Amino acid sequence: MAAYLKKGKSEAEIQEADSKVQEAVENIIQDVENRGDRAIIELSDKFDKWTPDSFLLAENEVEDIVSTVPDSVIEDIKFAQSQIRNFAEHQREAIQDMEVETRPGVILGHKNIPVNSVGCYIPGGRYPMVASSHMSIVTAKVAGVKRVIACTPPSQGEIPAATVAAMHLAGADEIYILGGVQAMTAIGIGTESIAPVDMIVGPGNPFVAEAKRQLFGRVGIDLLAGPTETLVIADDTADIQMVATDILGQAEHGPTSPGALITTSRELAETLEEEISRQLESLSTAEVAGAAWQDNGSIILVNNLEEAVTEADKLAYEHVEVLTKNPDYFLDNLTNYGALFLGPETNVAYGDKVIGTNHTLPTKKAARYTGGLWVGKFLKNCTYQKVTEAASVEIGQYAERLCELEGFAGHKEQASLRVRRYS
Repeated sequence: MAAYLKKGKSEAEIQEADSKVQEAVENIIQDVENRGDRAIIELSDKFDKWTPDSFLLAENEVEDIVSTVPDSVIEDIKFAQSQIRNFAEHQREAIQDMEVETRPGVILGHKNIPVNSVGCYIPGGRYPMVASSHMSIVTAKVAGVKRVIACTPPSQGEIPAATVAAMHLAGADEIYILGGVQAMTAIGIGTESIAPVDMIVGPGNPFVAEAKRQLFGRVGIDLLAGPTETLVIADDTADIQMVATDILGQAEHGPTSPGALITTSRELAETLEEEISRQLESLSTAEVAGAAWQDNGSIILVNNLEEAVTEADKLAYEHVEVLTKNPDYFLDNLTNYGALFLGPETNVAYGDKVIGTNHTLPTKKAARYTGGLWVGKFLKNCTYQKVTEAASVEIGQYAERLCELEGFAGHKEQASLRVRRYS
């Protein structure tokens, strides 16, 4: 039976914190809804000390900003975007329209239609998340979205040049320097100066994630992403330095980011905290990563790999890194995860920044029912039907009886009209 040697915050503690976030977000959404541009100007000043003449960057402003970014950075961004674009293109090719004659004269099919407009949120705040530009904008463009707009907050009162460059190179049609809940609300429901989109996507802090949750229905969303979660599954072949490094490497996202180890090795389980403490002494982001591990870290000792699968599926974490003798065992058996990183040669940072898979992934157990952001999220699978007269009579007779069974007289008449017309 699995045993917790260390456990993070309880569900009750997490829910208490979430309720405070919910109330704050609800107030901001109502403010933007009621006062539009005036509200986002005041909110941007309050939270980011940012009140430009326009949140939208003009084309010449974008060009000027991109020109300040070193060539080496531009090349790195282009390399990363080529990897994300390549994988997304392969995914798009795997999604096919379909038409089939299911009975003589009954033609059914589906089309995969891109969403018309998408708003991509690129987090800033503690870190300028340049890579999120690739993950959302590039993927949306590969899917065929006509209008892709992007928002990112200012960084300490300045425009984050590298992020703007990434947005531009990814193909954003409009770029706004605007962050937080006010940005999500403005692009989601619109203001006097910002035309609303059909769907909002991208990761963010707990307030941004809650804004997406509250706006869902009025606008589509990709998924609720955040805070970052990382699970390492390890056996006695794993390198403890690597285990600690890979947990702390994601814990630095924020003090609420959970990190966990599931292991069959008692030695690894009992020495991990010491190794994490050692690494925190020299890690420049130790204040954040250390708080995340202290408050949200877990160590779970299991008896065998089967039990490791059971416990990992219960957690349903965003990132699952497998450092075992046979990583493919978990590829074959795990069912609840955002993304898998198999073997010591890869790691979550590759997925976050450059390798090609998407880094916007399900958190808070959402991996039980959804995968992460991908080209298919921007496509609507829409069905259609075409029927000959003879087939309409055949199908109509079944429909008449089934509609009558349920008491739907109007439905029945739709079928009966055609049965009479085409008999």
